Amino acid sequence: MTELFGLPFLTGLALAVLLPIAGVWLRLREEWLAALAVAHLAGAGAVIALALSLPSLPGALIAAMLGMLGRHIPGAGNSAYGWLILAGWTITLLIAANSPLGETLARQVIEGQLYFTGPLELGAAVVLLGLTLALRRRIDRLELATRLLPPADAAERSRRRRLALITDLLLAALLAAGTLSIGLMATFALVLLPAWAAFRCATDWRQASRLAVGIGVIGYLAAFALALMFDQPFAAVLVATLLVSASAVRQLAPRGR
Repeated sequence: MTELFGLPFLTGLALAVLLPIAGVWLRLREEWLAALAVAHLAGAGAVIALALSLPSLPGALIAAMLGMLGRHIPGAGNSAYGWLILAGWTITLLIAANSPLGETLARQVIEGQLYFTGPLELGAAVVLLGLTLALRRRIDRLELATRLLPPADAAERSRRRRLALITDLLLAALLAAGTLSIGLMATFALVLLPAWAAFRCATDWRQASRLAVGIGVIGYLAAFALALMFDQPFAAVLVATLLVSASAVRQLAPRGR
């Protein structure tokens, strides 16, 4: 059992730490819908790559990065993210319908393939975990400063733009890795729900980040065990556990000051 599910478990665990952190950043920006849009594009990129007999990871990563960089286009906002969601969904279904692998491709994107992940996916998750932890403090300061303080001068404005670009590329990579490993909606749930609960209950930024990661990890551990125990699709079980746990935290925990 350990040999069969050890690598997938560790891959998913790393994502359960990473995606809630991404969710906290996007929640602060009020751009949480970007997670669903970029995940759809990552799925579309993966399906296109597989249909061309190419590795899915580069295709997903390129599509996700293009989508995330789209936020820098003047006038981009939630309407643009809605457009990207529809475009990604349409491309995924049309390519899948006209590919020899057909339904299998679309199901891989929607449901994920965590149990079939191996050293490559785990290695990517570990690299992303290292990058996120190394950059987290700088990104935290950037997001808070962007939200609360105007840039003092042109040099500060330029520095913020450079770090914002790095942050967007990191977010795109996290969403692409999540979509390929645990599926589109499970990735979105890990981004949206822990941060949604944490922002209501936390009293400060650090507490919000810790609480979001805690909800994500506990939900993941419960889902992994339940999916194996009752032979259910992992992605659906993960979304269900996150819906229950995040809602319970919002209702039962005291509201943050």
